[in-house]
Amino acid sequence: MFNLIKSFFGALTFYTIIPLPLNWELDFSKIGRWLPIIGLIIGGFLAIIDLILQYLGMPNLTRSTLIIALWVAITGGLHLDGVMDTADGFAVMDPKRRLDVMRDSVTGAFGVMGGILVLLLKTAALTDLTESRGLALITVAMCGRWGQLVAIAFYPYLRETGKGMFPKQGIKPIQDTLISLVLLIGISVIMGIIALKLVLINLGISIIIGYYFYRKLGGFTGDVYGAVVEWSEAISLCLFTLVC
Repeated sequence: MFNLIKSFFGALTFYTIIPLPLNWELDFSKIGRWLPIIGLIIGGFLAIIDLILQYLGMPNLTRSTLIIALWVAITGGLHLDGVMDTADGFAVMDPKRRLDVMRDSVTGAFGVMGGILVLLLKTAALTDLTESRGLALITVAMCGRWGQLVAIAFYPYLRETGKGMFPKQGIKPIQDTLISLVLLIGISVIMGIIALKLVLINLGISIIIGYYFYRKLGGFTGDVYGAVVEWSEAISLCLFTLVC
């Protein structure tokens, strides 16, 4: 049990900027299994802030923009950085050079465009969601990270080193993904039929996006893991405007 706690706090530290006491012992192996729970924490926090801002009478567009900004901040921009690096890599026509371009810390024009596009899609979609906003925030944050867990568990990692190796260490592909899937479905059933509908849509989107990146690159890096999360969240929010 103590090892599970250390692993969970390791995941919380790795994927968010939530501060923990310096003397707490952390374990960064097997942190990938906690991704949907991390998403639940992030989505729940954003949903609470959104309700508070709504209660204070803040206009919808301003409120949505602040929520998106807070969304980036609480993750330390980790996943958005992955979107930008992946976009720069995809802009290179030679597949053999893509990983080298993605490793470069200098962000190119395609990376900037990719990051802006994700933020615009999220902001526009969240603004259009006048109902079930909290459910949408929670479900996309959970399911996007479940899609990341699937990518970590079942697809090859393309680098010999890097921070993206941490989540893959100790992962039990079938066990960890199935347990997380049951958890997601269970939480959505508790929250109601609308939440279940949103979860099912998002799960499908996250799997499709993960497979798309695999087909394009033959595997994943830490940057591409982040891109799976961000694009899953953005596209799912856009689709939610049709059903909410």
